[in-house]
Amino acid sequence: MAERPTTVTNLLADLPLGAADEVVSVLVASPGLRVERIVSTGQASPPGFYYDQPHAEWVAVLTGAADLLFADESAPRRLVAGDAVMIAPHRRHRVHWTASPTVWLAIHFGAELTVSAEEMVEAP
Repeated sequence: MAERPTTVTNLLADLPLGAADEVVSVLVASPGLRVERIVSTGQASPPGFYYDQPHAEWVAVLTGAADLLFADESAPRRLVAGDAVMIAPHRRHRVHWTASPTVWLAIHFGAELTVSAEEMVEAP
């Protein structure tokens, strides 16, 4: 089997700054793992909406800032560039606010994570 060349991906390049919605790019996906770059330009979760994922997620803010609100906490947590947080399975949370732009690196993992054939992406 021929070895694939190693490529470099800059997570802060080619930011979709004019997008009306968050832009999620799947960087790597395989069974039990999905790595995403998320670019937010002021978006927040809809009022009353909370993510409730069956798998774990580790998320880091690479640039910008965001407020992340957990359903079991009374106030949002401010995340700034360099901050990361581990979100346990079924820990209900929502994006309360984002600066424009905010770039996230999200790693979703666990046996409960379903990755569709369309999402399967090998590391570049």
